[in-house]
Amino acid sequence: MVDILAAPRQTKTDTSLRTLLAISTAHWVSHFHLFVLPMLFPFLKERLGVGYIELGFALTVFAVVSGLTQAPVGYLGDRIGARKILLTGLTVGGLALIMLGLHLSYFWLIASAVLLGIANSVYHPADYAILSAHMDEARMGRAFSIHTFAGFLGGAVAPAIVAALVAMTGGRGALIVAGAVGPLVALLLLAAGIPDASAANRGADGAKAPQQNVVTPAIILLTGFFMLLSLSTAGIGNFGVVALMNGYGNTFSTANIALTALLGCSAAGVLAGGFLADRTHRHGQLAAACFALNAAIVLVIAIFTLPPVPLIGAMASAGFLGGVIAPSRDMLVRNAAPPGAAGRAFGIVSTGFNIGGIISPLLFGWIMDQDMPHWVFGASAIFMALTVLLALVTDRNPRRTIEKIDVRLMQP
Repeated sequence: MVDILAAPRQTKTDTSLRTLLAISTAHWVSHFHLFVLPMLFPFLKERLGVGYIELGFALTVFAVVSGLTQAPVGYLGDRIGARKILLTGLTVGGLALIMLGLHLSYFWLIASAVLLGIANSVYHPADYAILSAHMDEARMGRAFSIHTFAGFLGGAVAPAIVAALVAMTGGRGALIVAGAVGPLVALLLLAAGIPDASAANRGADGAKAPQQNVVTPAIILLTGFFMLLSLSTAGIGNFGVVALMNGYGNTFSTANIALTALLGCSAAGVLAGGFLADRTHRHGQLAAACFALNAAIVLVIAIFTLPPVPLIGAMASAGFLGGVIAPSRDMLVRNAAPPGAAGRAFGIVSTGFNIGGIISPLLFGWIMDQDMPHWVFGASAIFMALTVLLALVTDRNPRRTIEKIDVRLMQP
């Protein structure tokens, strides 16, 4: 009898864990696929007979397409179901790489970049909509942190996996095998029976919840918040090594170890941030505090020429603090989303990441062209300070703001 009484609770726990593992695996695939083309640039340059500018243009196409489709995909997910678009994204992203492996040409490279951009726009709206609907409220921050950590892990292991695939199967084979991961994981998610987010959009009587306006002041502020987050970290991630070498006299080895420390500790910080996010409702204040410390650390790196060990320690600390805020960042969006609109909300605010991804290479590339490597860290510190201010603004009660707006709209 005890086992019978305990069964429902165990089943619910198992379902939540299975859903979290499945969605995190999909996020792993998304970040893994992000790095496949860049890792194969030497092979593509030789086989296609193009320069790095042409190859870089493919990444620009990817970023623009992904940015333009984030919000529409979020709306689509809330309408037809997040599970459907997630499975479609996994399949389309995988087929894009397989297609390029089978038809190796510059035209198909650009076509592949377009499809990869569309596929990439699926993950944040769909993943967060499903997690928001089916994870235990008391462990939501930790669920978000595990999901984010899985993405970081996908990017971290991509270079080694792609290199091994090239050694075993060649460049074409690497594209085909890496692409096949997408449809295979889609089948895995189907077999796991992941739930849809659409069930959360229905009331107790089974009727679909009325659609609410998701473009609220809170969502607009959070979109800007995500853009500043992207700008504050992308410059160091993309240009930190050359800045440390050209502006501070660090060796290539020291600069790479420092960047590795930042990225590795960022992943660890994400997991720690999940526990903190579950223990506070003031997610904006937590994010602001971490980024205020982060801005101070990065400013020290910008101003002073640190010896290797303190430099690596400072970069590791900055990475850890940057990772800590990720779950709280996601909780801010979830709290700001109207009921049943998590997909649309995450789709809109994630556009901020794409805007930052488009601006950042141009801005920090210009800084390096002007021979101002210290400003790679200086500009990042400024963006972090602006992020602090915006995080404090977004820490207000977004649901109360939405209710006030709805009341005003209903008044004659």
